[in-house]
Amino acid sequence: MNLSSTPFTRRAASALLAALTFSAGIALAAEPVAPKVKFATSEGDFVVEVYPDKAPKTVENFLQYVKDKHYNGTIFHRVINNFMVQGGGYDGAYAEKKTRAPVVHEGREALAKGGPKNVPGTLAMARTNEPDSATSQFFINVKDNDFLNPGTLNPGYTVFGKVVGGMDVVNKIKSVPTGSGGPFPSDVPKTPVIIKSATLVN
Repeated sequence: MNLSSTPFTRRAASALLAALTFSAGIALAAEPVAPKVKFATSEGDFVVEVYPDKAPKTVENFLQYVKDKHYNGTIFHRVINNFMVQGGGYDGAYAEKKTRAPVVHEGREALAKGGPKNVPGTLAMARTNEPDSATSQFFINVKDNDFLNPGTLNPGYTVFGKVVGGMDVVNKIKSVPTGSGGPFPSDVPKTPVIIKSATLVN
């Protein structure tokens, strides 16, 4: 007798298939959605994804600036090849843009949840020496910057996303000639690198 043809076995197989499908549905539903933001710049476009499950307050803060079109018309005002590129705070005339209140630092928490470190292509919040001082400025690591990672005695910098498309553009930005500009004595692109727009893409 071919057991696979019996009604009992067919019912069991159907039940197993339904259970597997249900389980797969649960697994798929549990997968966090990583919002993506497209940056259109004067050097080309790149896309980042951000992780609300790792750094929820940081991501909420960043996405609100995107929705408010805060980044449109800003520049990458600090570019250091073999380190990082930083932007999101100044317009083309080097005037600092008005920001909301600072966001709480989530560096250690994000790392503890399995978030990324400060490695090439990751997106992190810029801040002053005060950990809870990040507002709109962000930077993209272009090398492994291990010393920026949170530690026992070092709060580090909150990494909350990464570049998922157009890293060649970021590498192009990191290589532009720099010098003094506006209030900055060094590391300013001689030809401004402008963020034309930053928009949610999903």
